[in-house]
Amino acid sequence: MGEGWQLLKIRGIPLRIHPSWFVILLVATLAFQQHYRLSVSPDLLPAGAAEPVLWGLGLTTAVLLFVSVLLHELGHSLVALSQGVKVRSITLFLLGGVASVERESSTAIGALLVAAAGPAVSLALGIGLLASTHAADHLSPLLGAMVKELGVLNLVLALFNLLPGLPLDGGLIVKALVWQFSGSQRRGVEVANACGRLLAYLAIGMGTLVLLRGGGMGAAWLILLGWFGLGAVRNQQQLLSLQSALTSLRVRDAAGRRFRVLEASDSLRHLSYARLKEPSPVGPADWLLVCDRGRWRGVIDDAALQELPVQRWDSDRVGDHLRPLDSLTAIADDAPLWQAVQRLEDSNRERLLVLSPAGLPSGTIDRPDLGEAVLSKLGLKLPPPLLETARRHNTYPLGLALPQVVRSMLAAGEVSEPETATPAAAGVGTRRN
Repeated sequence: MGEGWQLLKIRGIPLRIHPSWFVILLVATLAFQQHYRLSVSPDLLPAGAAEPVLWGLGLTTAVLLFVSVLLHELGHSLVALSQGVKVRSITLFLLGGVASVERESSTAIGALLVAAAGPAVSLALGIGLLASTHAADHLSPLLGAMVKELGVLNLVLALFNLLPGLPLDGGLIVKALVWQFSGSQRRGVEVANACGRLLAYLAIGMGTLVLLRGGGMGAAWLILLGWFGLGAVRNQQQLLSLQSALTSLRVRDAAGRRFRVLEASDSLRHLSYARLKEPSPVGPADWLLVCDRGRWRGVIDDAALQELPVQRWDSDRVGDHLRPLDSLTAIADDAPLWQAVQRLEDSNRERLLVLSPAGLPSGTIDRPDLGEAVLSKLGLKLPPPLLETARRHNTYPLGLALPQVVRSMLAAGEVSEPETATPAAAGVGTRRN
């Protein structure tokens, strides 16, 4: 959907306006203007200024309706903040408003409270506005008409959002309830997704039927909501597929081999030749691991070449300038893929050293490797130029948000932290090229 323009911050939460919001503001203003033209007695309108007053009422009602939507999203956001969940932004757009959070609540009850907060705010606003209609009508019949309209709209907003299907709040409530009773967030998403798909098809079917019978904006709106719902269901299904790939795939399924091997007895000049023979400018340089007569000794970088004069390159040996292998962040080759994502992000490294069951180097894994393996599992093969671009920038291909998916899985208890850290590569053993 995009970020839109930031207007202000409320409790540290950026409030944004998407360009599509101005479209719905115009449409809503026109709809309310027509509504007041038909419902308000001409005697209540000032002579000679009826049209400006009707347009003013329409615009004010539209703006206040979106203030109600903003309060609805603030209800979600403030409850989320109370549970330690960071809210990135609230954005008003074509279909209303959406709050973007960093992750979901870590408990089913927490998720239920966040989901229910928005409809609760709308319900309270609706009841409060309808209760104050009589007092507003005494001040001004036009004010009374607008307050009543906003009260009804807030009740409709609350009830509509409580429909039991994603991406509506009712779907999130269903997901939280199923999660609570089944113990599986994934099962909750599956049930809420199925409900959301049914509601989306019903909205498209009803909208099409009304449109064929001469319906206008209402029919088109139903169809648009249905398509939006199907898109949200598809996004949730893709999230489930990503989670499944990250838990079913092992590190060995994605590992590459971005390291080469030198002997400890090699000269530093040999090291310089190895660097000159770097086969591709794409991505960080390969690691250079060092063995001594079949035993792993350590890793060497370019520091020795930079610090020592060229005259010493022939006399100094690679084995004199090593760092231990355990200076590299490592992971076992049988670890699930999500742990590699987590370790990469926690260590802020470019890649991980992959260790065999014997604790010996067997490969490497980086962000492009992870993204390529996950997408391949989902049936998508990346074109070489896209993969090269990802390697050049050391990013996940196609902007895959794998770290956020992993954080969500951890927070929901779908996976748990490993009890012990991956052992470092041993200093003994047989070299495996």
